[in-house]
Amino acid sequence: MYRIAPADPAHPQAMAMQAALSATLAAMTGDSGQASFDAGDVRGDGAVFLLACDGYGAAQGCGALRPLQPGVAELKRMYAAPGSQGLGAQVLAALEQHAQRLGYRAVWLSTRRINTRAVQFYLRHGYREIPPYGHYVGRSASICLGKELTC
Repeated sequence: MYRIAPADPAHPQAMAMQAALSATLAAMTGDSGQASFDAGDVRGDGAVFLLACDGYGAAQGCGALRPLQPGVAELKRMYAAPGSQGLGAQVLAALEQHAQRLGYRAVWLSTRRINTRAVQFYLRHGYREIPPYGHYVGRSASICLGKELTC
């Protein structure tokens, strides 16, 4: 059983999860993804950073939402530690619930096409490919995905 709760992205355990994600992405894609994340974007109104901890209080995953445009939140820094069966789905569900409570109608994200595990994970959870947005326009290595939230 995991406890998933809001946390500051600068909390030491949150930083450890982000570092683990960055190392994983860098090994897989050659890019840590850190340049696309600003901790300030997931603090304040319309945003949340979630930290998932196991029964012993050890961080095992994280994820964040930031406002993107009216009615749309962007998913950022989603990570579940290896061996944390089902945690990714739990963090994603918690983020989607937060998005609904914050009044968003949809959640969008971008990941690298080469990250097939992540792409398949999101497709299994109801996300579909959408046109590139923001700085992902014209970047063929990226795939943008989105999901409409139901009330």
